[in-house]
Amino acid sequence: MISHMALIASCCWFTPLHAEDAEDSIIVTGKSLEETLPQELSRYGHDIVTVDARQIKDSAALDVARALESVPGLYIRSQSGPFSYVDVALQGSRTQDVLWTWDGIRLNNRLYGTTSPNDTLPASMIERVEILRGGEGLFYGTQAAAGVINVVTREFTEDFNGQINGSVDSFAGTSVDGYARGSIDRHKFVVYAAHNRSEGYRPYSRIEPSATDRKRGYDVWSAGLKYQFELTDDLKLNAFWQHTEANLDNLTPIRVNKSRNDRNEEIASLRLDYTGSDTVQFFLKGYFHDWKTAYVNIRNPIPAGPPIILYPPGTFWGYQDYGGSAVVKLRPHRGLEYLVGYDYQSFKGRDDVLLIAPTKERVHAGILQVRTTDDLSRKTRLAAGLRYNKAKQAEKTIWNVSGRYDFSDAFFAEANGGTSFVLPDASQLYGNDPCCEIGNPNLKAEESLNLNASVGGNIASDSGLFQWKATYFNRRITNLIDYDYDNPSFPNGTYINVPNKVRARGATLELNAALDGGLTANASYTWSRVRNPGSSVQRDRNPKQYARVGIGYAPADKPFGANIAVIWAGDIYSTLPGFGRRNYGNYAVVDAGLHFYPDAGRKHRFGINVENLFNKEYASGGYRRAVSDAGVLDGTNSPFLYYLRGVPRTLRVSYGISF
Repeated sequence: MISHMALIASCCWFTPLHAEDAEDSIIVTGKSLEETLPQELSRYGHDIVTVDARQIKDSAALDVARALESVPGLYIRSQSGPFSYVDVALQGSRTQDVLWTWDGIRLNNRLYGTTSPNDTLPASMIERVEILRGGEGLFYGTQAAAGVINVVTREFTEDFNGQINGSVDSFAGTSVDGYARGSIDRHKFVVYAAHNRSEGYRPYSRIEPSATDRKRGYDVWSAGLKYQFELTDDLKLNAFWQHTEANLDNLTPIRVNKSRNDRNEEIASLRLDYTGSDTVQFFLKGYFHDWKTAYVNIRNPIPAGPPIILYPPGTFWGYQDYGGSAVVKLRPHRGLEYLVGYDYQSFKGRDDVLLIAPTKERVHAGILQVRTTDDLSRKTRLAAGLRYNKAKQAEKTIWNVSGRYDFSDAFFAEANGGTSFVLPDASQLYGNDPCCEIGNPNLKAEESLNLNASVGGNIASDSGLFQWKATYFNRRITNLIDYDYDNPSFPNGTYINVPNKVRARGATLELNAALDGGLTANASYTWSRVRNPGSSVQRDRNPKQYARVGIGYAPADKPFGANIAVIWAGDIYSTLPGFGRRNYGNYAVVDAGLHFYPDAGRKHRFGINVENLFNKEYASGGYRRAVSDAGVLDGTNSPFLYYLRGVPRTLRVSYGISF
């Protein structure tokens, strides 16, 4: 029995242990090469963490960023609460070093690499999130230099089922969502929708009297459809579409009368999967991602007068990203298998706000990976691959090698190493607004050499199951793109490739336990050292240390459960001309939740969650500066410092019904 438990744990160590209800279990009915790619990579030494629907529900997450706060090695903070931009550091990375995908569809904004797609991704639609930690440029291309966040929406089932959920919170926020799924003969479907709305909270540590819009609110509608048709038992056609409309406040601490991004987003894909043979499998896929923003910015005059229309309603910024991919898996003989693929991406966008002229980009890539099979060894799995990438800004060939060795059912070692790349975004290349940093069309693509190495295992005892993992990571970045404010020709700054190599290295320790009686516990600690060449200080916006401890109680024979988590961030710095280097870290936030089922069948679920239980005042996005009202009036142009405030104490009450 213990050996059997250990074997299960060695296969699933990456998922934090927790009690799980039937309606929230991970259901995987297909064997598409694309759908199973992250899990397949984990068998060959790639570092993966999975967050499932039950964990998301227990945290009362409204958006994806909140759902990811439990991931070891990942520092993630929403800058102004739900559905806002985020700061991300995945094993010492920057926000732009992580690729986001939604059911395998690229979501990253190639106009601005630091702009995450989190503000249009509701958490209620998620079946699970797979986080690949470490360089993943081989299959995922640009911006996967530090990892990939792959969101998987509700999956297909044979039987008809679904949920309807609703919640309210102490900031007048409301959330309603639901989904239904099932099958009719060879047709399978999932339909879902969600609406999240809130007036929000005051997002800045200081707001001047001239700002009359003082709360950062949001209003997000999303609806989606997934469809699968079984042409034969081995050949399936999959279609996906999601539409999102969002009104998102985009405030500043001075003179704001109205400032808002009104989003209209379409995500769609069509994929053909063949999985009928161990010798040959493949998928063919096309995708489309359209992101349109109508921006408005109306400012209050100082000292008095009619409002000033800085950007009239409908001022456009947005982009369109489409492409296709094909991967074939071949196993022509015993011992080895081969993955051969082609990837095409086409991007175009423009910004009439920060004056980026219409820009286009096309990327072609060829992929080859060779890996061992269980025919060769069940204890040792090895893989090696190359990706040739051709784009306007760069022509790159990158490589990756990885492996895993199972010493026993209870102890393993794994490693993943290679090169990845990040193409400069459109603002870094072509930005031409006199207010801001000017683009540099001569920028080179970044390239990084990365290594992730881990050991881990599990211990099964009469009292429960214990898991542990220790990971060392090291990235060396060549041609890192950064701001430059020292060139007198560009008084507002420009972009350069940093000479020499930037190093990011550190370690993560993870501990999990599932004890008898429904008690679970997990803890993680990450230390990172990220420095410019010759520097003795940590790079800005990259925490030196961060940790999380969580405890859950959900006995199978009781109709209730509870959870509590403590998230701690160590020193985090931001540097501003005239103000120097400031630390905005060193804080701990406590979240807690209760839930109970009033019926024996557990179809009804009530939840009470409190985010930031002790109402800790903390900075979520670093220091910034603005000119005070007095400075505008007296002409001194005197600036002041402010920081983005993390979420204040928020009470959320929820109810859900399953059918």
